[in-house]
Amino acid sequence: MLMALSHLIPVDTFQCGFTACPSLNLEKIDQVALTDEDLGVHRVTSRTSHPLVVPPPESSDSAEPSDSGFPAPAFASRLAMDSASGGATHVVLSYRMMLQSGWEWVKGGKLPGIFGGEGDLSYACTGGRKDNRCKCFNVRPMWRAKGNGELYTYLPLTPHNRDPPSLQNNDYGFSVGCAAFNFDVAVGRWITLAFRVKLNNVGSEDGELELWVDGKSVIAVSGLQLRDSDKAHIKGAHFQTFFGGHSEDWASPKDQRAWFADLTGVVIE
Repeated sequence: MLMALSHLIPVDTFQCGFTACPSLNLEKIDQVALTDEDLGVHRVTSRTSHPLVVPPPESSDSAEPSDSGFPAPAFASRLAMDSASGGATHVVLSYRMMLQSGWEWVKGGKLPGIFGGEGDLSYACTGGRKDNRCKCFNVRPMWRAKGNGELYTYLPLTPHNRDPPSLQNNDYGFSVGCAAFNFDVAVGRWITLAFRVKLNNVGSEDGELELWVDGKSVIAVSGLQLRDSDKAHIKGAHFQTFFGGHSEDWASPKDQRAWFADLTGVVIE
């Protein structure tokens, strides 16, 4: 596998998977189109759209080839990614992304990630939710001021989940791996984000999170509890990006664009 493609699947073994990257041809990986039907898009946020577009060429010097001719989706939805047995517990989700040149960070914003939990409660771990936090989880990359990167997570409020390198925010989720990397590398050029979520065995604190940027592991955390019931599984991708925070001082001062491509997911267990 070419190095740029290996960044999309930075693990050696998996059961099955899907990809919207036309160059990624591997056994057990289904090629999918960037359509709502193929990707299982549902619960689309109101007043949003997700058209296919042709992004501009990269604007920074880079050894990576430009994907300027490849259409990129802008989903505000969640993508079904359950295993054949009906409940994934260990997955990798990845995509390529680029932020427009001159990007202004303001206070921060969220990027697409992974969600799960028990039934319809799995959709509930966003927007500052504090109730039933043991019944759902949500893991998304986030940029902060000056482009500092982290994983922004909604996890059960257990003592070990509060341990470093996690920081429990006063009102919302946990910031994991604060400033472990910087999203400056995505301004005007394509990068690949891949992140792995492994659920804990019920009754144990052995869950894991890991994030790769262009094939380099920048955050790796173990000893976590993401669920307290065997009914909780990884449901899919929470594919949404926005500035926030919830108050006006998080808002972008101008229209800004982010592009996403080559959405890929594999089930390890």
